[in-house]
Amino acid sequence: MTNSVPPAPEPAQAKAATASETTAPATTAPATAVKAKPPALEDRPFDEFVSQLLLPALSRELEAYGGSAPDLSFEQGPMPVVGSPCWMVQGALPGERRFWLCFTAANISAAKTLTVSEGGGEPSLLESFLIDEKKITLALIVSRLVQRLNGQKWLGPN
Repeated sequence: MTNSVPPAPEPAQAKAATASETTAPATTAPATAVKAKPPALEDRPFDEFVSQLLLPALSRELEAYGGSAPDLSFEQGPMPVVGSPCWMVQGALPGERRFWLCFTAANISAAKTLTVSEGGGEPSLLESFLIDEKKITLALIVSRLVQRLNGQKWLGPN
């Protein structure tokens, strides 16, 4: 006859660990998926960005200064003063005041120039526009263009 020894009782800590192991799920839940950011406005195709976003935003901002709605257009043609091909936002304000925001390529990050003309005359000077900015946004283009035109004393009661 063999003596069978009953198993030694397990310590309380071992029982607790065993109990928690059995109640833990066998598989871990997947990490919450990171929501994809919607594409930035500036990632739209160039012509869509300018015609659907830039022109309306610029018009609203210029009207906010109390003037009438500006006459704005977007086209490809020769750059004022130098005649090289470019994409242009052309604007006309009351008092025969005109401006051209020129993009050297169909990209909002391309080199940009600005020229103005008053009294129906032809523009004679090109100015660099937003040359030090690393990230070009809709708000930046609109605010700096309006700031420049206001500096020209063309907007509001200057």
